[in-house]
Amino acid sequence: MINRTVLLKFSETTTQEQLQEVIEQFKALKNHLTGIVDLQAGLNFAEKSKEYQVVLTVRFEDRAALDAYANDEKHQAVAAFIREVGRVDSIGVDFEL
Repeated sequence: MINRTVLLKFSETTTQEQLQEVIEQFKALKNHLTGIVDLQAGLNFAEKSKEYQVVLTVRFEDRAALDAYANDEKHQAVAAFIREVGRVDSIGVDFEL
């Protein structure tokens, strides 16, 4: 099993409504893609690293599912929306469970 975690930092002009829309669009991928065991998204409320406002996590059955996700058209559309609403930086990590 593979776990992917992504932290997203947005510009100061990105609204709370846009952050919520990022979360909702990301969560909608769960029902679209096969090979996803679990998918979570939410707003970061920790004081440490608080400049990263949104946290995304996905657990995949295997690396093939991760690869399919990375290249999927709907995932690419969500990534484009994230850039459109002001993504400044992101940190992503993958590890095997």
